[in-house]
Amino acid sequence: MPKVSIWKGSITFGLVNIDVQLYSAVSQHSLGFKLLHKKCETPVQYKRWCSTCQKEIDWTDIVKGFKLDNGNYFILTKENLAKLKPEKTDYINIIEFIEKDSLDNIYSNQHYYVKPTKSSDKVFFLFETALKKTNKIAIGQFVLRDKEYICSIEPYKNILLLTTLNYAYEIKPIDFEIKIPKVTTEEIKLAQELIKKLTVKKFDINKFKDSFAQKLKKRIHESAKKSGKKIKKTKKIEKPAHEKISPSLITTLKKSIKEPRIYARSR
Repeated sequence: MPKVSIWKGSITFGLVNIDVQLYSAVSQHSLGFKLLHKKCETPVQYKRWCSTCQKEIDWTDIVKGFKLDNGNYFILTKENLAKLKPEKTDYINIIEFIEKDSLDNIYSNQHYYVKPTKSSDKVFFLFETALKKTNKIAIGQFVLRDKEYICSIEPYKNILLLTTLNYAYEIKPIDFEIKIPKVTTEEIKLAQELIKKLTVKKFDINKFKDSFAQKLKKRIHESAKKSGKKIKKTKKIEKPAHEKISPSLITTLKKSIKEPRIYARSR
């Protein structure tokens, strides 16, 4: 767990207050490509350009503006922004409790570990145990980095996991047409049989790696060492022969059930 917390405050529900700290639970990894000038391979820099004055602007000459309905901007200085901002809260206010399985995954956003300020806070672990025993999730609201979030709080490996949630109006509607084709009873049974074959007793996410990024990074380093030499093309992964023939769905399902577990691509 990182040493520096991103938020300190308390969880409040009823008359109960629990002093807690939040820590980022996820760290994204990427190869980190940079944009370069093709001619000299120099990293490209971005300038703060004013199209009216036709010149680069220094940070000291930049202000924040909020666009109004009439197209004009209301300039936000540090002084008036401090006056206009709603008062920040240092607590997570629990609004309600819901069944663990009733929260749609599409609302989940960022994850944070929640630990008690005092490592042996009895109230914290009482709250964690009560959530676990009742199979409930707490829904609350709090302010983080100038935005008010709705969040869920649930037990996670002897601590709590807070997940910020997207508001309903932030979810894009499904605005494309869907035509549901008819499927036969035999097709459904075969699909269920294939799912059963590929089902594991326990999901182990540790066996999955970003093999594409790892192989690409390895090839980049190898190619850099062989500077000037022609790079061999990556071999195209061929699909199983029976998939090329475009047979009937029932035939494909039957063959898939007989095949070894080739569809769970090894990492």
